[in-house]
Amino acid sequence: MLSPIISFQVITDTHVTNDRDHIHNKHFEQALLDIAAHASNSIGIMHVGDVTDHGLRPEYEEFTRIWEANKAGLPEMLLTYGNHDIFLGEWSSQLKLYESSTGMKGPYYDRWLEGYHFIFLGSEQGLKDFAYLSTEQLDWLDERLGEQASASKPVFLFLHQPLKDTVAGSLEEQGWYGVTQDKELKAILKKHPQTIMFNGHTHWELEAGHTCFEGKGETATIFNTASVAYLWTNEDEYKEGSQGYQVDVYANKIIVRGRDYTTSSWIENEQYELNW
Repeated sequence: MLSPIISFQVITDTHVTNDRDHIHNKHFEQALLDIAAHASNSIGIMHVGDVTDHGLRPEYEEFTRIWEANKAGLPEMLLTYGNHDIFLGEWSSQLKLYESSTGMKGPYYDRWLEGYHFIFLGSEQGLKDFAYLSTEQLDWLDERLGEQASASKPVFLFLHQPLKDTVAGSLEEQGWYGVTQDKELKAILKKHPQTIMFNGHTHWELEAGHTCFEGKGETATIFNTASVAYLWTNEDEYKEGSQGYQVDVYANKIIVRGRDYTTSSWIENEQYELNW
């Protein structure tokens, strides 16, 4: 079998606390150890937000401790933030703490890795659950999605909160959708159907269904990334567990595979193949 052109991991909702023995922290460490052991050709770990549980300095210090202790053999980690990182306290101060603690810059940015475009979005208000995306950010996104664009080459987009009625947890009756500019962002994604978008926020386990919202060439394809810290079920209940994705990109297809970090195993029936 041919090797992928690039591979990367997508994780979200680590919810690191200031207690080094907390299960969230242990799950984060387990995820890093699993990635190091089973993804040696990875070009990056993409974190889709809720890095910490409350956006507090001691929590970021614990996040850094875990990363520094386990980063040997790992690629760089690129992050965006979630509502838990910014909604307690004044937004700009929370953003500065996030930036100084993670090395990331601004609420939104992009990177080119091995010829592929990776774009990260973030709320510009400290809302409890929703993301607020300014007109400037949306215009910037539209421009970046069109940069060196090709219908045959994917662009990878990361935003903590999901769009309404797309992936698990974002269905109206489930209540965990969360982009104030939902219609505006959907309109941009329709212009750029080569986009592959990853969301966090809901914690819905990958086995819950609606894991992948298929764009079918009409809009972006969107994935629910579950959570590293803990999971949520269709019965609206907490579930102990830790999950994420490995993404393998080939010349004419992308394979997205669900990973269980607590058992170091692939999640049965949670593999998606997108053809180009």
